[in-house]
Amino acid sequence: MESLNDFFIHYGYFGMGLASFLAGTFVPFSSEAVMGALLATTSMNPVLTVLSGTIGNVMGSMFNYYLGRIGNIHQITRWMHIKESKLTATKEYVEKRGSWIAFFSFLPAFGTAISIALGILRANVLGVFLYTLAGKLLRYIMVAYSVMALK
Repeated sequence: MESLNDFFIHYGYFGMGLASFLAGTFVPFSSEAVMGALLATTSMNPVLTVLSGTIGNVMGSMFNYYLGRIGNIHQITRWMHIKESKLTATKEYVEKRGSWIAFFSFLPAFGTAISIALGILRANVLGVFLYTLAGKLLRYIMVAYSVMALK
């Protein structure tokens, strides 16, 4: 039986994008592990790997954003099994700072809540997209650089 990492490795850039999409949503998943495995064990182009990971991860965060726009805190906590207190606290934090906080949506555990809170607050979608893109691109560049430096 093929492992999950083997599945993503088999599908190359598409696999990287899919793994990153899942990691960008509320699904607990490590796209960094997939990227590390791809870059360490294949001859995939690091730039294209970073781009496919970034695109997938930003799409996952924007999925969360739109879930926040269509739902309310009570529905979202039920759908995604996120503690209401955590989402409410994140919403209040994000409300004080604005869409630039989307830059930090790459952070484990908080990233999902940040993206959802921005959706609930109906923050400017272009700002959310651009700040999310910048944060996630920077993160994947750092992951790829770390793996390639060890190669």
